[in-house]
Amino acid sequence: MSAVLRSLNRARTTVSHSVCRLHSEFSHGALARAWTSAAVLTNQPKTTMPMARCFSSTFEAAEDVDVDSVAYGFMASQAMFAGLELGVFDRIAAAGEKGVTITELQKLCGLEAPRLQTLVTSLAAVKCLRRSADGQYTLSPNTAQYLVSTSRHFYGDYLQYQIGRQFYHTMGQLPDVMTSGKAPTYASWFSDPEVAKTYTRAQHNGSVATAKYLVKKKLQLGGIKTMLDVGGGSGAFSYIFVGATPGLKSTVLELPEVCRTGEGIRAEQSEDVASRVNFVELDATKPDWPVSDGQFELVLMSYISGSVPEAVIEKLYTNAYKALAPGGRLLVHDFMVNDSLDGPALGALWALQHVTVNADGLGLCPKEIIARMALGGFDPAKCESMEMIGGLTKLIVAHKD
Repeated sequence: MSAVLRSLNRARTTVSHSVCRLHSEFSHGALARAWTSAAVLTNQPKTTMPMARCFSSTFEAAEDVDVDSVAYGFMASQAMFAGLELGVFDRIAAAGEKGVTITELQKLCGLEAPRLQTLVTSLAAVKCLRRSADGQYTLSPNTAQYLVSTSRHFYGDYLQYQIGRQFYHTMGQLPDVMTSGKAPTYASWFSDPEVAKTYTRAQHNGSVATAKYLVKKKLQLGGIKTMLDVGGGSGAFSYIFVGATPGLKSTVLELPEVCRTGEGIRAEQSEDVASRVNFVELDATKPDWPVSDGQFELVLMSYISGSVPEAVIEKLYTNAYKALAPGGRLLVHDFMVNDSLDGPALGALWALQHVTVNADGLGLCPKEIIARMALGGFDPAKCESMEMIGGLTKLIVAHKD
């Protein structure tokens, strides 16, 4: 799945996310892969590990906007990104329960300057770190769980590289994009090999976790044999679907430079899975796809519909309809708000981030997706809508008669 690209956040210590948890035996890593940039999460018991995290922000709970928390949230997110870049959280974790002093941390980070104290003070202020009366720094529970690289729930790599190094900067251009309507496209952005590699690698772990959740909790694949993964990024969904379905073969359609990274990640899979996943170069916004009509039992589009111009969405679904065999299914997974168009806030803000690399795109909701599926040939009465990542994404399933 091509990823999705994604960061407004909160700075005050009163801001918190409530996290809903579903039990799982596998890491959910970067499942929602965003919207914890300020990482001020409510403390949760460590006895139950999350499978899917339901992200609901205090935007929903509040009756009015907290102007300062929104306005200064970018400072808190950069503090977190800097902490990840410098290895602050890993080094404090390695020190164990006793923690470290600022002098010890400066030596560990190779940064013996007062500015590290300034950063660490900020991280303590937004609750990423805790400081004892005698000056020992330790990690908050959520920092230890999600921002330490040895944790099975780590997704700091996604935050550090894709959000911190890439989309954080594109959001700075939002006012100009809104007035001019001019922004890079994903195709032009990903023509740079390093950009494509950074994005795809950072996205991979979260995509794997989402695919596992989909297969385990939401969807029965049955005995399908053919799958088309449109804009499939690293191939993460394909690896999980193929691994869960004997005999299934998947074709991943992706931009050229993303294919290069995806092929490298494919080589890291088991021999059986790698042999059943194939990459084919394609810009999904182009009118024709390099596949035969009626060839596939399943077509997947994850994080694609919100990443292309609005005028292209109907054509995507028309092409999917053509590619499907009778009885086949189209899966559309993406950041979406409710049909009422008033939330959830994090899904809405994620869609806004897309504007900076897709100025002519559409903020998605189930009604808009299903309307365009109908124009593509699908029966809207047979379309199913369900929650995926609570507060962030939804899944729409269409059926070809």
